[in-house]
Amino acid sequence: LREYQRATEAGALLAIEFTGLAEYLALLRAAARALAPLGSSVMFYLAAAVSDFYIPVSEMPEHKIQSSEGPLQITMKMVPKMLSPLVRDWAPEAFVISFKLETDPQILLDKSRQALEKYRHQVVVANVLESRRTSVIIVTRDSQTPLSLSNEEIAQGMEIEEKIVSYLQGQHTAFIERK
Repeated sequence: LREYQRATEAGALLAIEFTGLAEYLALLRAAARALAPLGSSVMFYLAAAVSDFYIPVSEMPEHKIQSSEGPLQITMKMVPKMLSPLVRDWAPEAFVISFKLETDPQILLDKSRQALEKYRHQVVVANVLESRRTSVIIVTRDSQTPLSLSNEEIAQGMEIEEKIVSYLQGQHTAFIERK
């Protein structure tokens, strides 16, 4: 928490809060375009998707849905994928980190590598739903690095995000040096 506060006070971290999908996408685009001139020194640590599907506001019911009308059938839209425009158009020199959550550990690494290939960004934080709070795999084009909390670290109240951020900070520094 102290490191977070120091980074925020120093202007080194910009946490952007949002309440809906449209707001998130607009803020991501605006932030990326504003930060693009800073090149490789910019890191986007993107929020993990709560869902790959959503109901557009324009299709939301105005009033409570009545159960007396019988069973409900809901059609959802795919959440637009913003990694492509972020990497290709909005901030092409930035260090971009995305997340991949799966329930099946057998497909996690393949899906993560597919995302790296498709979107051409630098890192995927891959995790399995069941163990997401204690274990992740940091996947890049040429490596996969598992990060896990020990039982002692869990007992001390440490969170996996501390290890993720520390590791990614080093990866970002190396990325800047290569540029």
